[in-house]
Amino acid sequence: MAKSRAAGDGGSSAILFQREGMPPIGAMLPCALQHVLASFAGIITPAILIAATFSFTTEQRTDIIQVALILSAIDTALQAFAPFRRIGGGLPIVMGVSFAFLPALQAMGATFSFGALLGGEIVGGAAAILFGLFYSKLKNLFPPVVTGTVIFTIGVSLYPTAIRYMAGGEGTALWGTPQAWFVALVTFAVVFGLNNFAKGTLKLGSVFFGMIVGIIVSAPFGMLDFSAVGEAGIFAFPKIMPYPIEFAPEVCITLAVVYPMVAIQVIGDVSAACLGSMDRMPTERELSGAIVSQGATSIVSAFLGGLPTSALGQNVGIISSNKVVNKWVFVIVAAVFAAAGLLPQLSAVLTAIPQPVIGGATVGVFGTITMNGVRMFIKDGLTPRTTTIVGTSVVFGLGIWMASGCLAGPGMPSWVTTVIGSNAITPAAIMAIALNLILPVDPPYEIRQAATKEQAVAKVMPASKE
Repeated sequence: MAKSRAAGDGGSSAILFQREGMPPIGAMLPCALQHVLASFAGIITPAILIAATFSFTTEQRTDIIQVALILSAIDTALQAFAPFRRIGGGLPIVMGVSFAFLPALQAMGATFSFGALLGGEIVGGAAAILFGLFYSKLKNLFPPVVTGTVIFTIGVSLYPTAIRYMAGGEGTALWGTPQAWFVALVTFAVVFGLNNFAKGTLKLGSVFFGMIVGIIVSAPFGMLDFSAVGEAGIFAFPKIMPYPIEFAPEVCITLAVVYPMVAIQVIGDVSAACLGSMDRMPTERELSGAIVSQGATSIVSAFLGGLPTSALGQNVGIISSNKVVNKWVFVIVAAVFAAAGLLPQLSAVLTAIPQPVIGGATVGVFGTITMNGVRMFIKDGLTPRTTTIVGTSVVFGLGIWMASGCLAGPGMPSWVTTVIGSNAITPAAIMAIALNLILPVDPPYEIRQAATKEQAVAKVMPASKE
């Protein structure tokens, strides 16, 4: 009886921390919904920005947001189930339309048509698939010091995004106001308190409950606007090939380079999620499947008039914090994304969440991502080789990204700025890979430990003889 009751009490919740099994819906919902709330704005914002780049009509803007949500659902579900032999990693990860591609897409959007971007997505998606299929031949390029450096850079590069959200959203009436910061800090305090001092469902769903409190607090300040709900349609399928697809060589080449770089981010995010939640690194097969799924989904996106997907860093932080890995939690996440995409009114409700609430709820999550990178690159000790690789790579990555236009001088090819200078991840990854190949490899950890002990003994021995 005691064993049975334990299984019924703690056992039902314990299933949340296992890949298989069906947890109670009441335990799953908060865990799933906090992923949705943490990522929803991040998924639709790139679509909104690209729509502005091409001066889309209201209908076109709605279409690209709808496709962003549906593709996020497809990729997340593929990663959860891995239903095909080489597509999907079968890992706890949330995928979605990502900011990672945004700088490159915006830069090319100033010159090329949206159809040309879609053609580039097809070529880039194919490049990602090839990268994933041949990952076993390339995996030696991505040891923990490289992937850890990339994860660390991802986390740090997200800090300005979190602060902009907390401050109300740059360019909005809320930007930098006391009201925005008050709502953001209240949300952050609730998330922080529940995550560190609560137990059970309150702890596991800390981001979700923090956002609920933040939404309530924001209401008296007039931050909630549900006017778009009444204007939205009830049900809508995505359109097939709404734009003519073009294959501009410059766009195709650029995205064929950018996609493998984003695949490194996928490797880093998936590795961080596994390390943080299951205390292990993903297998070669899991990483390969995750990359192939991302590439395949991006090709589908092109035919629906959408944007490419990638792993969502803020959700990696949630997974690492609460360690909930049950696949059905992520199926619920995918189902909500799909419903929001097919039901525009639901999508309109979710888009009404104020930016300070999102920023306050996710700022700690970005810190978790950064520290997962640290955990990864110190896995075998913080040697001079490791500090050189990490320090130098991060300087190049963050430095080039923050020094806007530093690669856009006279005589510099425009693709250099598009591919390397538009984000922190690409230059950091390139430098980390190069330095890892150039610098002599450290002796195994055990040998270094033994050598350290011998040196310590050698120092003590003369003193003991005296």
